Amino acid sequence: MASSLRTLSDIEDARFDGRRVLVRVDFNVSISNGSVGEDYRIRMAIPTIEYLAKRGAKVILASHLGRPEGFDSDYTLAPVAKRLSEIVDRKMAVRFASDCVGPAVANEVSQMNRGDILLLENLRFHKEEEANDAEFCKQLAAIADIYVNDAFSTSHRKHASTYGAARLFDTRLAGFNLKKEVEYLSMMRENPPKPFKVVVGGVKIKDKIGALEHLLPKADKVIIGGAAAYTFLKAKGVKTGKSLIDHEHLPWVTKALTAFGDKIMLPTDHVAAVSPADTSISMVKGDIPDGMAGFDIGSETIERYSAEVAGTNGSGMIFWNGPMGMFEVRAFANGTVNIAKSMALAYWRGAKTLIGGGDTLEAMKKSGVNENEVSHVSTGGGATLRYLAGDEMPGVSVLNGA
Repeated sequence: MASSLRTLSDIEDARFDGRRVLVRVDFNVSISNGSVGEDYRIRMAIPTIEYLAKRGAKVILASHLGRPEGFDSDYTLAPVAKRLSEIVDRKMAVRFASDCVGPAVANEVSQMNRGDILLLENLRFHKEEEANDAEFCKQLAAIADIYVNDAFSTSHRKHASTYGAARLFDTRLAGFNLKKEVEYLSMMRENPPKPFKVVVGGVKIKDKIGALEHLLPKADKVIIGGAAAYTFLKAKGVKTGKSLIDHEHLPWVTKALTAFGDKIMLPTDHVAAVSPADTSISMVKGDIPDGMAGFDIGSETIERYSAEVAGTNGSGMIFWNGPMGMFEVRAFANGTVNIAKSMALAYWRGAKTLIGGGDTLEAMKKSGVNENEVSHVSTGGGATLRYLAGDEMPGVSVLNGA
């Protein structure tokens, strides 16, 4: 799929000059007190935005933010426009539209000069966006001549901006970020460099089952941490106390252990407590006592996992999705911090390292590892896991004419 995607650089520069280009970006970032927090998703879109603006395109950016029910000033993209104007090339003007469709937007677009950038207001202020409403799609498509999708993270949804409106354009292209995502994830799904290791943490196993079914046969090692580990341990007959267990998916976990038990690594010790707020923390080996729950992997497990992740001898690929424990609480952050540092070490030794999901990026940052110390950070989260599971990606397939 990656090789057949047409991207910006496959089109002659002259095709962009003076043309209106609608770019679906993912600016779904955290905002507090009117300021953008982590701006990684905005920075990831800069190569596509600047490439188009430098070639004389009128760049119209569309994104959603949060899950508002109609207009809600808490979910305006105005702070994102401000942050974007601080990041892009100083010669480029960034304007903000008060809506994403309608006469006022058409008027704003008509006043754009070559190289201008216009960020539309939150797509999800209109329920028609998620409904892929035909009239809304037409209105969105009417403001531009060329369509570009650079939002891999929303490409698993058949929304107006990712699918319905895209179908109305003759020229549909992948942005640089989307192309890179698809190339890395396709390599991992189809033919990962060996040794191939997968590190899985976080809480929900059900979201990861499809991806794991594809990756388990190809992986050399699958390292399990986070709350996901307790469901695996319970399936093996280990006592897990009050730890979070996904009872619904215990049968799947049992089957996975039967088929791939030799390559699945599980914690042997845990940082346990009565509750996350409990200050008396115990290092527990083996069974977790009845009144306690595990909130992080223990020091023995950290040593084993870190050695496995970092010991790549300059080759192979490692994919990490989900923290090793409740890393937001300092007492339960040690496992995650060590895995993040081991990922960076593996990268500097020459392995291809991929990180997927917002939680994992946040965990990596909290560990003092920045995104330049891994090969690729997927902005996808759910979309990343869906792609790895082989699920349909309407926002990607529509670029190929589907």
